[in-house]
Amino acid sequence: MPTYRDEAVILRTHKLGEADRIVTMLSRQHGKIRAVAKGVRRTSSKFGSRLEPFMVADVQLYRGRSLDIVQQAESLGSYGADIVAHYERFTAANAMVETADRLSDAEATPDQYLLLVGGLRALSRGEHAPRSILDSYLLRVMALSGWAPSFGECARCGTPGPHSTFVVQLGGLVCTSCAPAGSPRIGEKALGLLRALMAGEWDAVDAASAADTAAASGLISAYAQWHLERGIRSLAHVSDIPGGAR
Repeated sequence: MPTYRDEAVILRTHKLGEADRIVTMLSRQHGKIRAVAKGVRRTSSKFGSRLEPFMVADVQLYRGRSLDIVQQAESLGSYGADIVAHYERFTAANAMVETADRLSDAEATPDQYLLLVGGLRALSRGEHAPRSILDSYLLRVMALSGWAPSFGECARCGTPGPHSTFVVQLGGLVCTSCAPAGSPRIGEKALGLLRALMAGEWDAVDAASAADTAAASGLISAYAQWHLERGIRSLAHVSDIPGGAR
């Protein structure tokens, strides 16, 4: 059918001509979508504000040759205003949508969509520290993409833990025999925080110290960017905020 409908998170937009925008979305059923929203930059546009980054919308689109065309958009989650009003939330949200945009079409699954929506909702409500929400998202999005880090047995040889050396390039914790010389060691509390972030154990996450949060965040950032094979530019703006204010 030339026309279809889906739920979508707006990842980014850029101008096209005098009044249009190209909108990149992560949808629930159709993966990543790039579509033209005609006339949305005019003040008379009926749905321009619903197609801004961090918004969740029910969109109807017409299939085009290279780009689809947005015909209708109804708001499902107006998270943008509450996110952009707080710098820490805004920078975390930018890193999340940039990561989602880096996913290949094969990785843009319904689970990826739901994970991103949940993260943006939590950011907009200030449920936890923005950096912690971002870190949890990055760990989970890597796992959904097939790159879950090992926090138990050695990621290289499978030797049962406990281990205390985390090597990004090898996939997580490794034993002393597999660890390259000079590999960084991770403390037990920071390791527990990594596990809590992956499992969504927010009582433990919220109670973590700033030092453990910073250590975990550094490892998560390096791990995600290694597997995405290029840097996440937005992370540069959150790197100096270990926990972040709510």
